[in-house]
Amino acid sequence: MEPHFALCFEGRLKDELTSAGTVVHLLGKVRASRPWTVWQARRRLHRLLAREHFDAVISHSCWPHALFAAVVGSRGLPLIFWAHGVHIGRHWLERWARHTKPDLVLANSRFSRSAVPNLFPGVPSEVLYLPVSPPVVADRAQVRREIRTALQTPEDATVILQASRLERWKGHALLLQALDQLQELPDLGNWICWIAGGAQRPQEVAYLEELKATAASRGIANRIRFLGQRPDVPQLLAAADIHCQANTSPEPFGIAFVEALYAGLPVVTTALGGALEIVDDTCGVLVPPGDSHALAAALRRLIRNGSWRRTLGVAGQARARYLCDPLTQLGRLKESLQAIVRKGEKSLVTKSFNPEPAATAFRESHAPSPLAPG
Repeated sequence: MEPHFALCFEGRLKDELTSAGTVVHLLGKVRASRPWTVWQARRRLHRLLAREHFDAVISHSCWPHALFAAVVGSRGLPLIFWAHGVHIGRHWLERWARHTKPDLVLANSRFSRSAVPNLFPGVPSEVLYLPVSPPVVADRAQVRREIRTALQTPEDATVILQASRLERWKGHALLLQALDQLQELPDLGNWICWIAGGAQRPQEVAYLEELKATAASRGIANRIRFLGQRPDVPQLLAAADIHCQANTSPEPFGIAFVEALYAGLPVVTTALGGALEIVDDTCGVLVPPGDSHALAAALRRLIRNGSWRRTLGVAGQARARYLCDPLTQLGRLKESLQAIVRKGEKSLVTKSFNPEPAATAFRESHAPSPLAPG
């Protein structure tokens, strides 16, 4: 498979794809409220598909599917929709996207697949867990010392890490409630919580201030490190002991959980959504949604039992590989795309739309794949 991406907006995604050596095509800035920008982008896509002779297209969200799927249909190309979340089917973009049915829906979890009929009733679907690479950390012991020194965290402290977007449903507030209960146990030993993730929108700025105020009012501010946006999450994982993300709403999949398992950390999260397909009692703890007491109990047991943490961590690495090994999952993706292509043009090239919004294309040959693992 040889990947191509078509983007409507320049930014971080384009920069990262370009630096990875992937072919990127720009369709121009598009606003649904400005029809002429849609028409222009559609014409550019039509010319691109005609010039490059791709064999299939993957749309990664309702936005690009609604705007561009009809262009794909006009070229007679197989069309795949990749469901990265749960679709209810009532949003105006979902209703618009429904007008063009794909040939196949790939879902990032069984949970996401369960909602596919809301968007595309009668369309065949498959579950394909995302390919996730293990974090690359050359010297974990050294990284652990350096990160803890920089974050004023003692070596003997048990570090609980949450690395996620600053959105309420990610459960930061519930975690603080649980940590408040832990401070009432003087014999528990030293523990610190790192919260990584920067505020990007006004409501997230307000939410961050609420969290800081909560930590201060509960007397645990000295145990909480609000780290902001971090480019070194693999290093943070290497320096932590427990990963905790107590979602209050279901995660469609949960790449953060897989990355934590790869890093050898036990994962504590709520029994919702995609987490139920990733975390089991061999590698972590699932607690009832919204139950701060159960969350505190799970964290307390992990803090006290370093041997159990290590056992869960070893099993977690094996589970992450089993679920999301890049070579295995990319092989499954290739098989799914080939099957769809054989029904159409019997070619070996694939293209896809990314939610930036963008389009990604894969071209298969007998040469080694240009895709780096993950």
